[in-house]
Amino acid sequence: MRYRHIPAMTKEVDYYLDCQPGKIIVDGTIGGCGHAGPICVKILPDGLLIGIDQDIDAITNAKTLLASYASNIRLFHGNFIHLPDFLSQLKITGVDGILLDLGVSLHQIEDSGRGFSFRADEPLDMRMDKQSGETAERLINHLTANDLGDLFKNYGEERWAKQIARKIVKARTQKKIRTSRQLAQIIIDAIPRHAVSKQKIHPATRVFMALRIAVNRELERLKAFMEQAVDFLNPGGRLCVLSFHSLEDRIVKHQLKALEKGCSCPPQLPGCVCGKTPQVRILTKKVVRPTAEEIVANPRARSTRLRAAEKL
Repeated sequence: MRYRHIPAMTKEVDYYLDCQPGKIIVDGTIGGCGHAGPICVKILPDGLLIGIDQDIDAITNAKTLLASYASNIRLFHGNFIHLPDFLSQLKITGVDGILLDLGVSLHQIEDSGRGFSFRADEPLDMRMDKQSGETAERLINHLTANDLGDLFKNYGEERWAKQIARKIVKARTQKKIRTSRQLAQIIIDAIPRHAVSKQKIHPATRVFMALRIAVNRELERLKAFMEQAVDFLNPGGRLCVLSFHSLEDRIVKHQLKALEKGCSCPPQLPGCVCGKTPQVRILTKKVVRPTAEEIVANPRARSTRLRAAEKL
């Protein structure tokens, strides 16, 4: 298996991550190696790239694509939340940069056969790690209408969440929902036709995103990682995160602000009693978005949001 992914905002990632010869960089979502390749070039001759991905296909692919940098890379199959374990195995106490490129790779959407896309008729799996966790099929066929509605609303910000959930529960009493196209049609049928005609995106987009987030516990894991990421950085080390929807970006934004502020005491107190001090300097005072030129060249980059910080 060999595939490449067109990465978003490569110039901006290069600038904010500040890769230099000899640095140790973590790519926590190595995917199709779109960012990993250029990072390897920058850290030569004696730097190290630690590549992580919970999709075993990505790790297999990275071994092929990055073969010429074999002595400068270490690859791990797992979620970036397990970075402490991976660093321990390498006997590394700190790194100079961490990159997270969140979301789904083009390979997962088009070629994985796991039901990430509503445009193909595939089994409703949606697990990035095929070896663990509940599938989207199980959630769709076992959650109550209320729980499904909450999932679609909270993770997908879907306006018609309740109506879609009720339609799904009704449909599964007749026939188990097993494929992506089957689910997509149920969603389309649940939304009023006048609303479908006005939507700029496919009617199933938000529900599929919500299911993927839930199956892979994406927000939960991102929040946990952001709370400890600075502990893995050397002084002056950089953290760079590319997110693709507001829920991810909100988590990154709030945690970076908390790390930059330090003190978390209520404002009514006369002085600080928590003892927390600022740990980072935010490099992106406002979220950075792709240029108009990049969006034309790579339309999938249009929703990208970049935030970065440097450890003090």
